[in-house]
Amino acid sequence: MDDLRLLDTVERYIKGEMQPDERVHFEQLRKTNAEVDQLVVEHTFFLQQMNRFGEWKKFKSLLSNIHVDLAEKGQINSARLQGKAKVVYLWNRYKRVSAIAASIAVITTLVISSLVWIIAPASPRSQFEELNKKFSQLEDKTRKQAKEIDRIKDKATSVPQDIPFTTGGTGFIIDAKGYLVTNAHVVEDAKQIAIQNNRGEYLVQVVFQDTERDIAILKIEDENFKPYSSLPYGLSKQTAKLAEPIFTLGYPRNEVVYSQGYLSAKTGFNGDTLSCQIEINANRGNSGSPILNRKGEVIGILNGRETNTQGFAFAVQSKYIFDVIESLKKESSSRTLRIPSRSSLIGLDRTEQVRKMQDYVYMVKVN
Repeated sequence: MDDLRLLDTVERYIKGEMQPDERVHFEQLRKTNAEVDQLVVEHTFFLQQMNRFGEWKKFKSLLSNIHVDLAEKGQINSARLQGKAKVVYLWNRYKRVSAIAASIAVITTLVISSLVWIIAPASPRSQFEELNKKFSQLEDKTRKQAKEIDRIKDKATSVPQDIPFTTGGTGFIIDAKGYLVTNAHVVEDAKQIAIQNNRGEYLVQVVFQDTERDIAILKIEDENFKPYSSLPYGLSKQTAKLAEPIFTLGYPRNEVVYSQGYLSAKTGFNGDTLSCQIEINANRGNSGSPILNRKGEVIGILNGRETNTQGFAFAVQSKYIFDVIESLKKESSSRTLRIPSRSSLIGLDRTEQVRKMQDYVYMVKVN
């Protein structure tokens, strides 16, 4: 929300012009955002001062009307009250009232300013927070138990059980032969990397990293992996539109989690042009999650959120994946890597879109 829209919203709140549900939502925002709460206090005081100024203007106009009326009735000599003389006359007559009113205004200003300074909590500066997560001992134990169950079910896994994975995120397939994309910060300084979903657990390697764009390309290097026949979604080269509905699948937990929202700004944190801002629930472990539009086209990679706010996250725009792939092709033998541009999810309801996508989104585990 930009400054002008926020100020307009605050003013409607103060004047009681909001609908009941909108007012409840805004009051909740005041409780969770100290900056908005302080803005309400300051703007309330500003409007009060403006009202006082308006009353003073009315008072001045009233004095002028009284003067004209008395002059017309011949009760005062209007010739003596021309120009500055009129001001001096009225000032001498009403200066005591004006002085009292001014004193009250000054005292009120000091009291309210002191209360704002004392009561309003210090508002820490918002910062960008990456959404890779740390694995707890309980999660590691759960992972090993799940792996043992997978062995019993003959699911593909060749990842040693004794690898102490400590951090993780999400990644998704961009080429049927086993190439994935995630955030560069998810696999930064990684010694060993594995991916896992309902399809199996596989060892992967980083084949390209672009830390500026926060994009990393991974390749499955596991004999148990069977290539996909095709991908159900495509990657978009276009910037998403404002208010466009979006959804994501990711691994903030040990199971895939669905979340939905909309695109709220075409730039990211502090106006970053490489990313866009989305309003969606995002938690640690969501770094690297695909952001898709209603057509089932990937429009971004979720990579962080803003601290001190709720519901706002950021995603690297998908068009930069194409740039990274071109760089990869120049530096390696991955010239056959092909990114899908068309989606077969168009026209399907959301439940069916998610069902068809799940096997292509993985938990990324890093040691």
